[in-house]
Amino acid sequence: METKKELKILVWIIVLFLTAFFLPIESARFNEAIYATFDLIKWYAREHVILCLLPAFFIAGVISIFISQASVIKYFGANAKKWISYTVAAVSGTILAVCSCTILPLFSSIHKRGAGLGPAIAFLYSGPAINILAIILTARILGFEMGIARVVGAVSFSVIIGLIMALIYRKEENIKKEEQMNLVSPPEKRPLWQTALHFFTLVLILVFANWGAPNNGQTSGVWYNIYSNKWLITSILSIVLMFSLIYVLKIKWQWVIVAGIITATSGIISFNLIENTKIAPLVPMIIGIISLSVITIFDKNDEDNKSWTITSWDFMKQIMPLLAFGVIIAGFLLGSTHDNVKISGIIPDEWIQSLVGGNSIFSNFFASIVGAFMYFATLTEVPILQGLIASGMGKGPALALLLAGPSLSLPNMLVIRGVIGTQKTLVYVSLVVIMATVAGLIYGSIF
Repeated sequence: METKKELKILVWIIVLFLTAFFLPIESARFNEAIYATFDLIKWYAREHVILCLLPAFFIAGVISIFISQASVIKYFGANAKKWISYTVAAVSGTILAVCSCTILPLFSSIHKRGAGLGPAIAFLYSGPAINILAIILTARILGFEMGIARVVGAVSFSVIIGLIMALIYRKEENIKKEEQMNLVSPPEKRPLWQTALHFFTLVLILVFANWGAPNNGQTSGVWYNIYSNKWLITSILSIVLMFSLIYVLKIKWQWVIVAGIITATSGIISFNLIENTKIAPLVPMIIGIISLSVITIFDKNDEDNKSWTITSWDFMKQIMPLLAFGVIIAGFLLGSTHDNVKISGIIPDEWIQSLVGGNSIFSNFFASIVGAFMYFATLTEVPILQGLIASGMGKGPALALLLAGPSLSLPNMLVIRGVIGTQKTLVYVSLVVIMATVAGLIYGSIF
């Protein structure tokens, strides 16, 4: 054993030495890929973690602590009626408006609570694939037929992939059915409407805090009006959250009021002192999350309130390191694309664009593979595709990328593997890529 251990150490030393020895720092493409990696990390940290992922962890914590296992099993369990479980899972993305990484703590949470593999996978796919903002933007920017094709493809994919996964692993599902048949759940601690109020308030805060500007530069209309008032809407929802903390979770009202005043004050100061409109909102969000964590951890009225924050922290510890590793790899290989800026990775953009023209099996398959591994934040896939189509990308491969990209990414795959294992992850990813390829071929042949 000692000899094997020492050999492993020697091998790692040799690998690290050779890497350092042959490091191609004189290569312009290598240096650009390194810059793209750090650019993506910085953008991800500024744009995605604080406003998007941190609230998602708390939403996942609500599912784990306040939504009873019986409720999850009722709608998503192995014994639930398929038409109910798959319908709920397939349309969930229309209200969540999350990306392939933000859905992960929510997926992990319902899986942990006993959801059947099929409905859980349908939920995992549908969450990022059919969020209503992305569908509307797709139809407006890429054409009405592309928007309709995305809706039809995403909803059908989520159900079909879920059913296939449940069929492949039916032995495990049958065991889960037997276990859940004998499950006796304790009575609900509070009415369902109270838990729903708390849950959907957090979901709406997540949605409106991340509401993006119209990509076509429009300065009127419903979309722009919501965007212009997004922080006002988020503030109102925060007041509703304060009411929920007092009335639903029974936290001392004095604590909640003080936390609210501190958060509001930090927001007023940051919006007046920080000129960068993208950085200013991060301050009250951080202060709000810290305040929420403090008042729940030190609450003595209900142990579940403390468990909520601790469980959210557990999800963060589990998911964030894998996401960070995945973002680094994705940035180095595929580059960084955001805010109308494209920094190339080690794989040349020209290779990608030359490989996804036309409507061949290969071009659709390649678009699906690239989409599966590349990271797309919510709504960013539309302007990226707009540029690729303008550069000669076929409509079929464009749809294939739309159906594979938002629901998958390298960081996403790494975390899914930690939840359901390597084999199931490979099957899931393969199904998404194959079905996206077929859908692209059909769409490309029609249009």
